[in-house]
Amino acid sequence: MPDGTRQVAARGLTFDVRVGGPQDGAPVLLLHGFPQHSGQWRAVAPALHAAGLRTVAPDQRGYSPGARPADVDAYRMDECVADALALLSTLDIETAHVVGHDWGAIVGWHLAAKHPHRVRTLTALSLPHPRAYARAIATDPQQQERAAYLQLFRIPGKAEQVLLAEDARRLRGIFVGLDPTLVEGYVRPLLEPGALTAALAWSRAVSLADAEGLGPVPLPTTYVWGDDDAAVAESAAYDCAAHVTGDYLFVPLAGAGHWLTDVAPDAVAEAVLARAGTA
Repeated sequence: MPDGTRQVAARGLTFDVRVGGPQDGAPVLLLHGFPQHSGQWRAVAPALHAAGLRTVAPDQRGYSPGARPADVDAYRMDECVADALALLSTLDIETAHVVGHDWGAIVGWHLAAKHPHRVRTLTALSLPHPRAYARAIATDPQQQERAAYLQLFRIPGKAEQVLLAEDARRLRGIFVGLDPTLVEGYVRPLLEPGALTAALAWSRAVSLADAEGLGPVPLPTTYVWGDDDAAVAESAAYDCAAHVTGDYLFVPLAGAGHWLTDVAPDAVAEAVLARAGTA
């Protein structure tokens, strides 16, 4: 598996996947979130490679042009989880350390809870265990306010119109505090026909049952959260521990917002290495 970006066929779809690091290194599956892509790991992966780890970072369902089904139901969480498992199998990876951010973290939580035999360790960034997040939305006005954007995202057509208006001004505005060059690198692929709709389909396909039916994670787990995260309130972050039965470490980053791999890549890499080195 040579370094660089390659196309990997899995489940009748074709995913763009960035691979790097020592050929014989322990594999680390890096799962991006919305509205980013596998490029969000560019400042984290080098430290992992230097420590001897092999990284596999796919553009997930909806983000890879060859893996962009039109049906919203095709973006249900069980489909996204199945993609990750299939990619690992196609690449002959039996088990991997899993690192996910935002929606990628949600995939990671599901992988670790439902398929622990395929996951060595989990490092989740920004989004806590889905049951902690769902509980906070149900009980915490602050979390309800921070999750209000999801109401717009779930409206087909309207969300695209709002986010893409005025040369995608509001889509760019999501990336608070990031360098404009980085922002452009995330936004440009979403301006392709159908790309933003596919990315939003994750929010449109999600249901409360996804969280309610998810058990605790029995594996070594690290959760990293920026205390200035505009999407995740303190109540959700601190409740995460109640949903992990394996060795658990909570890493709050003072002053950091939601885009942890961009604003705090060294801290993210340190957390991943501390966790991945234990198993």
